[in-house]
Amino acid sequence: MGIRILLVWLFSGCYIFSSNCFAQHFNAGEISEKYNQARVEFEKFEEVHGNFFHTRNINMHYLTWGNPENQPLIWIHGSFTNSYEIKDLADKIAQQGYYLIAIDYYGHGLTPIPDHEVSLYHIADDILELLNYKNIEKAVIGGWSRGGYIASAFYDSYPERVQGLILEDGGSVAANSFYHTLMDEELTVVIQNLFIDRVEYKKFKSEYDVYKEYHDRNDNGVQFELLAWITQDKDGLWTIGPGIEKLFHMKSPDQFMKNIKRPNQSPLFARSMALMEPLIIFRNLKVPMLIFDPVSEGDLFPFKQENERLKNLHPNLINHKIYENIGHNIHYEKPEKFIEDILAFLSTLKKIQPTIE
Repeated sequence: MGIRILLVWLFSGCYIFSSNCFAQHFNAGEISEKYNQARVEFEKFEEVHGNFFHTRNINMHYLTWGNPENQPLIWIHGSFTNSYEIKDLADKIAQQGYYLIAIDYYGHGLTPIPDHEVSLYHIADDILELLNYKNIEKAVIGGWSRGGYIASAFYDSYPERVQGLILEDGGSVAANSFYHTLMDEELTVVIQNLFIDRVEYKKFKSEYDVYKEYHDRNDNGVQFELLAWITQDKDGLWTIGPGIEKLFHMKSPDQFMKNIKRPNQSPLFARSMALMEPLIIFRNLKVPMLIFDPVSEGDLFPFKQENERLKNLHPNLINHKIYENIGHNIHYEKPEKFIEDILAFLSTLKKIQPTIE
């Protein structure tokens, strides 16, 4: 995949660990040349696929693949990743006759965090504005992890603009449902363990220095996608994901616990996810839905039973795909099967409706 990134699931959010961020050794000239090549490739890729659209909330970055006349699929990334997470699968989707749009939401990729308080539903509003801008009447809305919850928020707000839903381990079950099955002592231990191996990203004076730090020594490529993770903080230093932990209210175990136990006391963005109840949102589901559900021993989020409960409410609309012995990131661990299931689902949907005049 180019960048070898391990995504660790935390309350529908992920912390990114570079597989080579420790004891990394490169010849200075070689890494400098790789960075320069990466910068060129990144700019070329952005020239072809990258775009910006100014919504009422933010100047949002997004990537596109395929013919705009084809059936549209909006993809919403998971926490601490960005629109590039779908890049390696995008061409296969586009080649089958679909128009893929992958957005960056707040603080991820090339989209900054707004100055005003926002929620998952503000992102849904941004997506609506993007659809209107592109004259798209209806689209399939899909997402992974937190992106799945944003997809659900979009359906909750604008069901008439949704042709189908793809939820990859997120958005089909209330985010805190598992945590609330635990006793207080158990929950405290679970949360503390999640923060034990947390990596604090270093800050540097230049983009190059961050690239050098997190470039994968096991990959001979230039890894230009890494540049989509690197940005400046408010002090002008370069790092990965500045401000996202604050946005998510997940900088400490205490904040994490408040999101679970006292969500009404959390900032709006965290609160909007913690209080989302898919059983209410989808009580009158009227479009096909594909749920990707990874199941493994010791699964921290065993949502299988609740996903089955949702499916039983709409057996003719919901396709519940269970992936045995797979972690949270299905599209990374099983890309071929993931694409096969998505394309099969998309092929069953009606053709795109006429565009808005």
